[in-house]
Amino acid sequence: MPNTSFDPQFERETLSLNGMWEIEVAAPTGNFIGTIEVPFCIESARGLGYRGAIKRCVYRKKVTLPPFAGRLFLRFGAVDRMARVYVNGTYAGEHGGGYTPFKLDITALAAAGVNEIAVEVENDVSANTPSGKQSKGESHGCFYSRVTGIWQPVWLECVPERYLERVRFYPDAKAGSVTAQIETQGAGDVSMEVFYEGRPMGKAAAHTEGRTALTVSLSEKHLWEAGAGRLYDVVLRFGEDLVKSYFGLRDVRFEGDRFLLNGKPLFQRFVLDQGYHPEGLYTYPDEESMVRDIELAMGLGFNGARLHQKLFDPRFLYHCDRLGYMVWGEFPSWGMHYSDLEGLENFKREWTEAVERDFNHPAIVLWCPLNETWADLDDPEKLRDVRFVDAVYDLTKALDPTRPCVDVSGGWHGHRTDLFDFHCYESLEHVGQYLKALEGETLDMPHLYSPEEDLRYRGGPTHASEVGGVSLGGDGWGYSCVSSEEEFLQYYERLVSLLGGCRKLSGFCYTQLYDVEQERNGLFTYGRACKFSEEGLRRIAACNRQEAAVEQEG
Repeated sequence: MPNTSFDPQFERETLSLNGMWEIEVAAPTGNFIGTIEVPFCIESARGLGYRGAIKRCVYRKKVTLPPFAGRLFLRFGAVDRMARVYVNGTYAGEHGGGYTPFKLDITALAAAGVNEIAVEVENDVSANTPSGKQSKGESHGCFYSRVTGIWQPVWLECVPERYLERVRFYPDAKAGSVTAQIETQGAGDVSMEVFYEGRPMGKAAAHTEGRTALTVSLSEKHLWEAGAGRLYDVVLRFGEDLVKSYFGLRDVRFEGDRFLLNGKPLFQRFVLDQGYHPEGLYTYPDEESMVRDIELAMGLGFNGARLHQKLFDPRFLYHCDRLGYMVWGEFPSWGMHYSDLEGLENFKREWTEAVERDFNHPAIVLWCPLNETWADLDDPEKLRDVRFVDAVYDLTKALDPTRPCVDVSGGWHGHRTDLFDFHCYESLEHVGQYLKALEGETLDMPHLYSPEEDLRYRGGPTHASEVGGVSLGGDGWGYSCVSSEEEFLQYYERLVSLLGGCRKLSGFCYTQLYDVEQERNGLFTYGRACKFSEEGLRRIAACNRQEAAVEQEG
């Protein structure tokens, strides 16, 4: 059954505040007041459908609360971008960052009966802050509609005075065990029980003064693998507080040129997923739509996705975990001025929150904090400062030493990376030339490194994280186009054969799963309608599933 919790990895009883809110929008044409369905952004069809520039907006909702004891938290999945929150007219707190969650303790501000919550939002996509693929003007090329305001769920959570704060799982696939690092507010006894398909797998308990580690040796070993999530369920107890969670038993790393999952070589057959939907833009209309996108990709033989330039809803990641669908944990780094180190603090804070939020997802097999840090998007004369890239890589490895990290997808790379990664939308002939050079231990292609610095390809695992981008029929924008299904299929089969046949390549990512607004180079339309015949789908899936050269070496 689908997990309906807004925070599937830290599940408690909650009171949803999704639904209709009052909203006042400050626009250049004048203020207007109406109602909006939360958590759909202002620009979306499910929101207000307003695509003009927005300086500021204010949400308001009246909430009736029963008598409560303990601490009351108001939680937001994501608000783009600066949110200031008021409860019954009193300032409760604020959060800057359009993609990461936050919670506010409103115990002293709320009471049984009717309460008013107000959220004042400002969103300036021209600032030196992460904004991903959001356009600063009209949607064009590979820049899409802006997202302003609340775009992930809002809920209330009541906890005891002593409560569980967070947990990090460190599974050991070889030993068949898991260690949980647990943080609590308050001291007392904490316990952990682990189950697999309802069967007890082991338990542990200890006294804690705020932080402790519990290790459970699992009575049965069920590995998390591509196409098979095999999740273990966890129940954590601390005094009167109870939290449900889960983990996957798996190990990921690079060794030589190969990506290893549980010690076995696996070629990453990925597809680019930008997380846009015609109804909600950043927000899926329901969990069934999330699952459908994953199943569409898996049905075509992809074993994972690059979740591109956006932090996806934790419920989407839960379904990736459940289905055994590998993903790269990426961040919407576009919008940053990589030449300006003053913006680095904003990025580091938001990226830290992102890694902390998603650390426990077994589906995330690699971190990808930055994308194409060549030059400023608005001023190509401003080249990126390599210290920006190096600092973000070092931060990522400090936050999570268990996963590999590519410092920049598509270049320019810095001094340190666990994966050399390139984008190539050139002809098949050029793709073949680059792969032949890679087989000879060289890789000399545009944008891999800055021409201003003495940095070169140093060998090691290499990935083609953006290829393809072909528009079928030439309708809309794409990197190239073909006129017929057969022409596309022949191109796709040759492309995947080249990529999979390279013994130095650890994987690829095809652009893209579905069209997004005017960018129409997807395998499906923006509305998720299929573009191919049944035979065409079969041929795409068949070549994706062919054994790759790096797998044959295993």
